[in-house]
Amino acid sequence: MTSTVPNAVEHADEQQPPITMFGPDFPYAYDDFLAHPAGLGQIPATEHGTEVAVIGGGLSGIVAAYELMKMGLKPVVYEADQIGGRLRTVGFEGCDDSLTAEMGAMRFPPSSTALQHYIDMVGLETRPFPNPLAEATPSTVVDLKGESHYAETIADLPQVYRDVAEAWNKCLEEGADFSDMNRAMRERDVPRIREIWAKLVEKLDNQTFYGFLCDSEAFKSFRHREIFGQVGFGTGGWDTDFPNSILEILRVVYTEADDHHRGIVGGSQQLPLRLWEREPEKIVHWPYGTSLKTLHADGEPRPAVTRLHRTAGNRITVTDANGDIRTYQAAIFTAQSWMLLSKIACDDSLFPIDHWTAIERTHYMESSKLFVPVDRPFWLDKDEETGRDVMSMTLTDRMTRGTYLLDDGPDKPAVICLSYTWCDDSLKWLPLSASERMEVMLKSLGEIYPKVDIRKHVIGNPVTVSWENEPYFMGAFKANLPGHYRYQRRLFTHFMQDRLAEDKRGIFLAGDDISWTAGWAEGAIQTALNAVWGVMHHFGGETDPTNPGPGDVYDEIAPVELPED
Repeated sequence: MTSTVPNAVEHADEQQPPITMFGPDFPYAYDDFLAHPAGLGQIPATEHGTEVAVIGGGLSGIVAAYELMKMGLKPVVYEADQIGGRLRTVGFEGCDDSLTAEMGAMRFPPSSTALQHYIDMVGLETRPFPNPLAEATPSTVVDLKGESHYAETIADLPQVYRDVAEAWNKCLEEGADFSDMNRAMRERDVPRIREIWAKLVEKLDNQTFYGFLCDSEAFKSFRHREIFGQVGFGTGGWDTDFPNSILEILRVVYTEADDHHRGIVGGSQQLPLRLWEREPEKIVHWPYGTSLKTLHADGEPRPAVTRLHRTAGNRITVTDANGDIRTYQAAIFTAQSWMLLSKIACDDSLFPIDHWTAIERTHYMESSKLFVPVDRPFWLDKDEETGRDVMSMTLTDRMTRGTYLLDDGPDKPAVICLSYTWCDDSLKWLPLSASERMEVMLKSLGEIYPKVDIRKHVIGNPVTVSWENEPYFMGAFKANLPGHYRYQRRLFTHFMQDRLAEDKRGIFLAGDDISWTAGWAEGAIQTALNAVWGVMHHFGGETDPTNPGPGDVYDEIAPVELPED
């Protein structure tokens, strides 16, 4: 059992096809597209060497730039801060370089198959992440209302937790056709996926996660709903998602995005950094040995974009923080979409008005983390009286909410994520400094583990982040509210620009907040590949007939279109 509340279906047949995070809104096999020997497509030789602006050096921007470079275009990457975006790995001042903290993305499901393509490409390793009750987690403590329960498997928890697990299973089966959809996604049965999802989108677009639970007879008990919100499934409590659209939650469940997580050894930021420096073996136009780094002066991206506007010939003109002005035939915007409303001066003519409305309506969730380095994984010591681990991965209704224990061996320095919180729980930390946050967290954990002196093991200063306070992010990730499906559809389908007026083409939206699976690196990559196809098409290029791109098959698998009136 790898999650606090298991999936609705236990898969006894280990030979079943694996899930991939390719639906249900747009069931396109991005992993097959990437693996095909024909490549992602080609552009006319007359366009080789043409510059394309890529705004944002997070994973989506770097993947898009890397693939455009392989096609023979010259991506010009703009980055306001550092390569990586929310793949941000930091060290601890004065500590060994091997000690790192993942301030953003830290755990990745096997269903992220396009992400895995790039992880394998650059030679990174992954290992199981210690989520609640995961196989890689020695023990878990659930602490609610001042009462703690120690567990190595869900069977060790009181019966009420198993009742909640069963209620969630029934709720999914009865309200969301879970077994049928799970089977269709494993078999990549696109017609069946689309048939099931079309009905659910129409029925559930206006429903909150909490309302979905309340409509289920299985969750008629408020106590069950409360426990479910605080303990949840997979990664922990889900009450911070209760106001969001249930469609967002179903996407996570169907694609097993919250299961069997793995972390990247050495830190996730290595992925975009290695892609930045990677010299592809197969590349058009550019000489062997070319990389994104070598295509940029001094090996660095250009600075923050301060203005975007259209100029004659439907060009996109970019002004950066140095005052440099450059004009491009095409551009990809991968930064948080709210940047277009505040940090960057934009012409209204950049996008159709309906797209501006969708950008403005995007809802971002807050998120905070705090990490401390410790001398060793002392939590594996055994309590002399009980024989249990002295400290465990912890889920609680106290301020810390989720505490994760991360080690690299019994005798090596280790790291504790003292707290990982979202939404209102994150806002509670916002006014506090890192040291003030640590004091509150140690007090809360001291009440759960009165015999453990965590402080004596701390060997360096804490590091923290509140993504809602980060000037180039203003939130951790997009989460659609009820009624937002139409807005998300506009943003995701923006790469299909033949449908737009000519004076609205040439700039392409990408990034995980444009995807259907925001908060996951897979969504960032998928929308990057959509934008790459869009740019290729914009320049008169095409894919190989044996490897059609997302735009080539769009009409067959286009997302459900709900009526506007």
